[in-house]
Amino acid sequence: MKQLFSKSAILSLAIVTSLVACKKNNQDINPTSNDVEKVKSFFNANAPKYESFVIDASTGGVLTTSKGTKINFPAGIFKKANGQIVTGNVTVEVKDVLQVSDMLLSNRPTQANAEMLISFGEMTVKASQNGEALQVKNDSARVQVPLAPAKPANGQVMREVPMWAGDSAVSYSIQGYDHENTSVTLTQTGYVPRGINWNQNGNFATNNLNGTSSFALDSLGTWRNCDALMGDPRPKTTVLGYFTNQWNPTTSTSYMGAEPSMLFFKVKQQNSLVKLYNKIISAPVGKEGLLSYQNSFPIGMEGTFLAITTKDGKFYAEMKDVTIGAPASGKTYFPVSFNLAEVTEAGLLSLIQQLNTK
Repeated sequence: MKQLFSKSAILSLAIVTSLVACKKNNQDINPTSNDVEKVKSFFNANAPKYESFVIDASTGGVLTTSKGTKINFPAGIFKKANGQIVTGNVTVEVKDVLQVSDMLLSNRPTQANAEMLISFGEMTVKASQNGEALQVKNDSARVQVPLAPAKPANGQVMREVPMWAGDSAVSYSIQGYDHENTSVTLTQTGYVPRGINWNQNGNFATNNLNGTSSFALDSLGTWRNCDALMGDPRPKTTVLGYFTNQWNPTTSTSYMGAEPSMLFFKVKQQNSLVKLYNKIISAPVGKEGLLSYQNSFPIGMEGTFLAITTKDGKFYAEMKDVTIGAPASGKTYFPVSFNLAEVTEAGLLSLIQQLNTK
């Protein structure tokens, strides 16, 4: 953001000259601010977008997204805020998040606090007529998602999967942990950067056992998630991710979903993405980074970490396959160290997309 100065007419020329010189390189003005904007721009450019459809409200219809999600709207299902049933054409917008790469890019990881989730699909649907937002009068609209039935850690196919509702702006207050996983008496308040704060809403999706799942669309304009609890019975530990290089300290003040330094974990052969977003407090150089919820990672779990940093206008990343180990003697955590290398935007996007096959 530009700063405007007005001291006196005598100083104005010198100040203008100084500002012009700074403008030659925006990073000279505020490099950390530019890093935040750069990572936000990257995520915005590559995250899933809304797809738009037109449906005759009087007759209803079925729409199919580019990812294969189908939504069946019965006749007369749309209503205005005053309860009036809508007729005529309605614009329906759908954003569906099915793959891990889309979860990462749209900041929609599959976790409910410390619980890992296996995703059947996340989505939000909006409807409007002449600019007026609409709702549905009942839950008879049905969504069919083209994802195979979930198999939690016990390997049993679930016929019913919990539905989750979520919000992306949730205030919180926590205490931090240092590089030895010792509690630090530092309380922070802000917006949760974990994406969606998922909570079960009492509804269930049905596994159709034909490579799809389906659920009722009970509301418009809010996120809905069809996820199974991981249910891994193994003992749990806390994971600390050390950025041995390229840590961006601006991360501690940029909790808005696209931070300058980020760490993700893809569970092996599961449609599940965990974001480690708690910053390690008071860390020495080489031990700066991010940690998981306390005792949330099953010991022996296999998966892939992706560490990402935006710093001084450049992207850095490292992808690492890891088996979560037990804490060392006298410790309460499992450490993973990352040595990030510079990547192009195309290279970073390729790494993110590779998570889909891990």
